[in-house]
Amino acid sequence: MAGAFSPAIPTIDDLTAMRLRDRQRESQIIQMRLVWTLVFVVIVLAALVSRIVWLQWAQHDRFRALADQNRVQTQPIAPPRGLILDRHGRILADNQPDFSLVVIPEQLRDMEAALSGLRELIDIDEDQLERFRAQLSQRRRPWEPVPLRSRLTAEEIALVAEARHEWPGVRIEAEAIRHYPYGELFSHVIGYVNRINAQDISAMDEATLANYSGTNFYGRAGIERQYESILHGTVGYRKAETNARGRVQQVLDETPPIAGEDISLFLDLDVQRAGWNALGGRRGAAIAIDPRDGGVLAFISRPGFDPNLFVTGISLSDYGAYREDPDRPLFNRALQGQYPPGSTIKSMMGLAALEAGVTDWQRTIQDPGFFRLPGTERVFRDWKRGGHGKVDLHKAIVESCDTYFYDASLKMGIDHMSDFLSYFNLGRRTGIDLQGELAGILPSREWKQSARRSSWFHGDTVNTSIGQGYMLTTPLQLAQAMAISARRGKQHPPQVAMAATATTEDKDLILKDPNNWQLMEAALTDVIHGAHGTARAAGRGAKYKIAGKTGTAQVFSLASDVEYKDLDVSERLRDHALFVAFAPADNPAIAVAVLVENGESGGRAAAPVARAIMDAWLLDGKGNLRDLSKPRLSSTGGGESP
Repeated sequence: MAGAFSPAIPTIDDLTAMRLRDRQRESQIIQMRLVWTLVFVVIVLAALVSRIVWLQWAQHDRFRALADQNRVQTQPIAPPRGLILDRHGRILADNQPDFSLVVIPEQLRDMEAALSGLRELIDIDEDQLERFRAQLSQRRRPWEPVPLRSRLTAEEIALVAEARHEWPGVRIEAEAIRHYPYGELFSHVIGYVNRINAQDISAMDEATLANYSGTNFYGRAGIERQYESILHGTVGYRKAETNARGRVQQVLDETPPIAGEDISLFLDLDVQRAGWNALGGRRGAAIAIDPRDGGVLAFISRPGFDPNLFVTGISLSDYGAYREDPDRPLFNRALQGQYPPGSTIKSMMGLAALEAGVTDWQRTIQDPGFFRLPGTERVFRDWKRGGHGKVDLHKAIVESCDTYFYDASLKMGIDHMSDFLSYFNLGRRTGIDLQGELAGILPSREWKQSARRSSWFHGDTVNTSIGQGYMLTTPLQLAQAMAISARRGKQHPPQVAMAATATTEDKDLILKDPNNWQLMEAALTDVIHGAHGTARAAGRGAKYKIAGKTGTAQVFSLASDVEYKDLDVSERLRDHALFVAFAPADNPAIAVAVLVENGESGGRAAAPVARAIMDAWLLDGKGNLRDLSKPRLSSTGGGESP
């Protein structure tokens, strides 16, 4: 058709040129992609290299430390606790190996399932489980083992070892636990240790806390508590490589612990046992002191308790039995028992009267068996019905005449009496190296006004003169008072441990007439060896002279017209029996105080106990008086078993 549009038909050359242009464009695109890919790869490689350099160089120390924490553990090593020995080296507290079941909570996935499985395997009672949960909440470090059960038997160890793969974090560990070979014999003076708790930890400063890493036990009472810092020692450390389960593969480094120091005591096993056996099944206390150095030879409170039960945790049933026992075996009668001293203070009261000038050794009174308070109808009875007749100071001591001291006390007055008796350490702590000592009461005007909000009366003075009324002392105080008498007024605080550094600010008692010490000693000797002495039975057959004084302490008061009849009074309401003494009278090497609760008669109940203690200290193996200028040698040696 004329005039119509006809498209140009490309030639072969045109098609070829077009193909060439497309290929160039594709090549350019590919090249650009390769360049950007290369740039990206270079950037990524640079970043990786930079990261590697940063990790391997700049952060090397940090990450190595983190890796070591997963691989290497620093484990504390508890130091062996120091031994406690008597004066002859016989062991009173030692350490024995024990196998315990412990749990590391961080390595255990299901705590309750593990506890349930373990209880099916071995005997774990509710008390042990409760203590475990309490310690679990108090643990100090994440990897610290928490004890679940102690004293495993060989059979129990085998059962746990066979099944432990089921519970990662459950281990059997060997540890040394405290052992007291003589049980209750020394319970109130040695004390005991038991598991350390959160309260102990909170009371420690940072340095002390670090030293208790890995330590499971802490001193609770007696010598164990008083000398905890010495007995404990210094903790050691071990760097160990562990696997993923926390098991030690190898030890890399170790700083061994330093064992606690052994402590030697003045206590003598033979003397302690003699007093304990002499007390028998009665409730009471006995203290013996060497007046030459203040060393405590015997410290007895009976009944006692088994300290071994407390070491790994006493059961609720055992503790409940102790708490509910009417004889109170956990009560330290020697240190904390406060009793009226009764007539045991009459020698001190006699010296007070001599110092005040209200009497002398020749002055006499007539004793009808009672004393009427001047200006009143109030009557104070003498223990002897019908009285002692004509009495001087010597006879008043030997026969324990109350009326003589009633009369002398009103002439002295309470101010002089209280001041003078304070020289014998009555009414205050003795300074013994044991915690928990009570001070007793030495009554005075000021004390009564402060404690009772009341004035002092003459009747109070009369009661105090024979160790009754408000006056209270501990058996330890009475033993110390007799030691001061034996030393003729010289002060020396009692000490249990030879490591103690005893110091005192108390002044020595210097009498106006020093001869009164000797004359009073003669009167006290006649109490034991005289024809009319109140404790003459205790002196029979003695190879040495004893200076002593009996006493009874009222548990409840009677009206002045009521007669005391033993059979009508409940056993626990009867008078306490007391006896104090030192021996040999002319060269004292021991001072003793004995209290027998509800024993009624100091001469019959308490004096024989003191005699047994003195014999054990003063006599040799053949029953003869030993050479007191030389140290007493053990008759049994250091390896005696209980």
